[in-house]
Amino acid sequence: MNNPWRFFIVVEALLFILALWQIIHNPGLAVVLVLGILSAVYALKKVSRSNFNNFQLVLGVILILIGVMNSPAFWLMLVFGVLFIGLKGVEIAGVDITQRAPWRKKQMIMVETTNIEPKSGRRFKRPWFANERIGNNVYEWDDINIDVLSGDTIVDLGNTLLPKDDSIIIIRKGFGRTRILVPLGVAVTLEHSTFYGNVNFEEEKYHLKNESLKVYSNDFDTNNRRLKIITNTLVGDLEVIRV
Repeated sequence: MNNPWRFFIVVEALLFILALWQIIHNPGLAVVLVLGILSAVYALKKVSRSNFNNFQLVLGVILILIGVMNSPAFWLMLVFGVLFIGLKGVEIAGVDITQRAPWRKKQMIMVETTNIEPKSGRRFKRPWFANERIGNNVYEWDDINIDVLSGDTIVDLGNTLLPKDDSIIIIRKGFGRTRILVPLGVAVTLEHSTFYGNVNFEEEKYHLKNESLKVYSNDFDTNNRRLKIITNTLVGDLEVIRV
């Protein structure tokens, strides 16, 4: 069946037959529907309608709606029709909705550091869907704390000289892929929790299903420069990549 509209008509016709079958096998709905049709037809046949005939017409329409809307197949017809027509319209318009999905947007965080300066507080916002690029400015190293609803997040520490101390990255996320680029010579510990996703750490792969994972690099106890990564996601993969 090459013609999608033919497929649409066939499916809608089958659902319509199913709706009639459901109504016929429900005596109450069948009576309400028949009364509604008779009332509406009788009122429409009147050449000059009185107020009572108008009331009959409105009552008939209401009874028909009650009879039809109590059939699950009617709602399937409606949902399928809306989805088909909506998707067909998008196809005709030539719009790829998957490319505009929030979880396809990327966030790139490139960290560069300067010399230590006097501390001062700051207040700023991060996007829920990660359609932002951060890292154009050079600033003193500070622990990273990110909350993202969905998206592809990349934290790049490749050009960063981390202090000889424990540094922390915290990422809380709903959906999407997360990649953290860590320079060689930095010891890493990863503490990750997820409902579903894969983890790639130190050339080891882990598949998690509603689990938590805590792993260390081999030099964690002997290295002065240590990075602690704490991540929480609902669904998505996490990679810690050496650069």
